[in-house]
Amino acid sequence: MRKYIVKRLLLSVLILILVAFIIYALMRCLPTSYVESMAMQRSTAPGSKSYEEWLAQLNAQYGLDKGIIQGFIGWCAQAIRGEFGDSWKFTVPVTEKFFEVIPVSFAMAGISFLLELVIAIPLGVIAAVRQYSKTDYAITTVSLIGMSLPAFFFAALLKLVFSVKLGWFDLTGLVGRNYAQLDAWGKFWDMAHHLVLPILTLVIVSIGSLMRYTRTNMLEVLNSDYIRTARAKGLSEGRVIYHHAFRNTLLPIVTIIGSSLPGLFSGALITETLFSIPGIGYVSYQAMVAGDIPFSMFFMCFIAILTLVCNLLTDIMYAVVDPRVRVSA
Repeated sequence: MRKYIVKRLLLSVLILILVAFIIYALMRCLPTSYVESMAMQRSTAPGSKSYEEWLAQLNAQYGLDKGIIQGFIGWCAQAIRGEFGDSWKFTVPVTEKFFEVIPVSFAMAGISFLLELVIAIPLGVIAAVRQYSKTDYAITTVSLIGMSLPAFFFAALLKLVFSVKLGWFDLTGLVGRNYAQLDAWGKFWDMAHHLVLPILTLVIVSIGSLMRYTRTNMLEVLNSDYIRTARAKGLSEGRVIYHHAFRNTLLPIVTIIGSSLPGLFSGALITETLFSIPGIGYVSYQAMVAGDIPFSMFFMCFIAILTLVCNLLTDIMYAVVDPRVRVSA
């Protein structure tokens, strides 16, 4: 197991370096940036230097006057020391702004992830066990709706129904108007109340694929020869389904579960922006619009690291669920 994990770690580091270089090259090739906007703004001041002079000065200040490879090596040298520079948009260190907003996104992603597992997997198993029944059709319809509806449309629909029509939730924001006057529990429930619709959006648009995947794999296992043998031996239906069949569907399910968490963070960019939730997604959107290369680089590398970590955990879970994976690795 140790050799297996070390091999996956080394491969993950190599992939991270390649992904970071691609992200850095793309950031450097953007048509506009905050540096150009700042140079234009400063050049309009009375008696100021020209736009070209300000642009050259700012590019030298932020290391943008070097080639892409040289600039990337310099960025890596700083990143290894935990120095990611200052955000051009928010004028604070990138890591400071990141740790300021990431708790909200982690709370949203964590709750959404747990709800996705609790809802999608049992419903997928039920749909497979009751194939072609009304329950199966209903669950399949819900999963198809979740897979088909884009996040921005479903979020707008929830806001229209529960905020505009019913008035149960605020349209946007993380806290209410009287947040400062509330006690500790009041502040907690106020924030929780504002996170209901964003979390519901993330859950609904995420459960469809996992539900369908669970149903498909469960049906394949239920039609296997060893399941018919288990039933022929007189085992109860519950033991056949949940002890024999479900355990053998875990390996393919682990695959899609491992990719769900990074997807929640990347999807939060849309959801948090629509609901104006000051999480990492909304802040990253503002940084990207402003051409904030340091913060955008950090955010995308964070998503890359999160994806690689989840893939590594998935590989380890493979080895735990099916020891044959370690032999073939």
